[in-house]
This record gives sequence, C-alpha cells and structure tokens, in this order.
Amino acid sequence: MTARTAEANPVGERREAITVAVHAGDPVTGEGAVACLRSVPGITLLPPERRCEADVLLVTVHETTEEVVLWMERCASESTNPEMRIVLVAETVSEHHLMRAVTSGLVSFVPREEADRDRVVKAIRGCSRDRAVVPEKMVGWLLEQVRTIQRTVLVPQGLTVGGLQEREVEVLRLLADGLDTVEIAQQLNYSERTIKNIVSGMLTRLNLRNRSHAVAYAMRCGAL
Repeated sequence: MTARTAEANPVGERREAITVAVHAGDPVTGEGAVACLRSVPGITLLPPERRCEADVLLVTVHETTEEVVLWMERCASESTNPEMRIVLVAETVSEHHLMRAVTSGLVSFVPREEADRDRVVKAIRGCSRDRAVVPEKMVGWLLEQVRTIQRTVLVPQGLTVGGLQEREVEVLRLLADGLDTVEIAQQLNYSERTIKNIVSGMLTRLNLRNRSHAVAYAMRCGAL
C-alpha cells in the first residue's frame, strides 16, 4: 500500500494526494522548494525523517555528484513505498550517474535553469503515471543503454527486456488471445504439463500474481 491519500479538488472531485519529501543541497534551496510546494493542491509534504514513505523524492542540488547518487541509491533501498519515484533538479547529470539514478527510481530530470514551480510540479505529478520528463539528449543515452543491455545480455540468454524467455512470450501471446492451457499446448506442440510449468516458473521468477497479471506485465514491458 502506498502513502497516497484522497483529497478533494475545487470542483468537489476526489483525487490522490502525492506525498513528497524534499532533499536539497543547501538549506535555502530546500526551504524555497518546500515553500513552493506547500500550497500546491494534491501534494502533501513529508518531513525528511519520513522520506522512506514518500511517493516522490524531490532532489534539488547544484551538481549531481557521486555523493548525491549514493544518497538516492540508499533511499531506494530503505524505501517502504514500492512506488517511490525520484525527480532530480540539478545543473546537469553525467550519463553514468543518470543510468544509476534511473535504477534507483529516477523518472524525471529538470535542468536547474528551467526549474520553475510549474515545471517541477508537472514532473512530480507525472511520476504517479510514470510519465518521464527528461531532456532529449538524455533520452538518447537511455535508449542506447537499453539497446546495449538487450544486445549483450538479454539476447544471448534468450530473454526480452522484461526478463521474459522467448517461449514464455509465445505462451503469453496465446493466453492474451484467449486460448486455454490445452489449446496452447496443441498450438506450440508441447505437453500440457510443460505449458503449466512454463507459466508457473514465470509467475514465480517475476513475482506475478496470476496469468492475467503476467499478460499485463508483458504488454507494459513491450514483449507483446
């Protein structure tokens, strides 16, 4: 369960409040960020000691140093919120640091010179829908990294980007078409027991709840 709560907007509809914890490179910047966000509808600020509960960590620093990246990695490991995301505001970030930050939950990078209130709020709100805000150059870095991982790690092992094996994708594609276990076995020339083992192993390895969850996972990661 996440830390989000429901709030009413001005027209009486209810929406989820995003909990945000701010981490700044200096006290003045931190106080300014908190002051800007305090009155924003739909955002609930958490004190630094409760950052492990936050939906979004807003990290605003001048430089993205090794120390800053290590702090984000530590926060990710300590977080009690499985949906925690990070918005980084800084002068710049190196390709190496960007890749590490993404694995810790970074979904948006806002250059400091462009970080007005509206831009930062948009990035925070986009986190709840996994909408990334990243400069075009950095998108290129990320895409190249994905291609490298796919080419050098996944393809040699017969895996997709989502960690699915090729025959698991075949089974999921047929499940998505509405076929049952017997029909899938006939279609792929496997025994029914083999199909059940493929599905069971996939659910266990990827921590998926059921077949419908597995199909949805494959669609989200682009395997279907």
